[in-house]
Amino acid sequence: MTIHRRAFLSASAALVALTISPRPFAWADLDDEVAAAIRAAINGRDVTEGGIELDLPEIAANGASVPLGVIVESPMTADDHVRAIHVFATRNPAPGIGVFHLSPANGRAEVTTRIRLADDQEVIVLAELSDGTLLRQSAFVEVSVGGCTT
Repeated sequence: MTIHRRAFLSASAALVALTISPRPFAWADLDDEVAAAIRAAINGRDVTEGGIELDLPEIAANGASVPLGVIVESPMTADDHVRAIHVFATRNPAPGIGVFHLSPANGRAEVTTRIRLADDQEVIVLAELSDGTLLRQSAFVEVSVGGCTT
């Protein structure tokens, strides 16, 4: 089978467009309480996948203290900055882990903390930009010993 350069470039461009274009949030995969918490943060706005770097272990030996790092690429100027970073856990007793409010004075859109995770679950992070844009990134964490009680 011969692949022509033009066909290859067209297919590659289409694949890249699919991976970076905004996608609808997968509400069907979320528990009602988690979906409600995220809907409150989103407030009817569209969410774009990506643009956030998460530093989160794939396996947490102890869910009582799981390190989390979040970096959002931003110039952090008065006209273009990250306003807030929202963190949610899909299987914790309370899905909202926290909200970090930022301003241009922070210099970098970066936060680090330790979170509690009750069980194996997805951690969802939303970044709210100064123009109202919302970015989303998530990662799944396997938890050996749960860190939350009901």
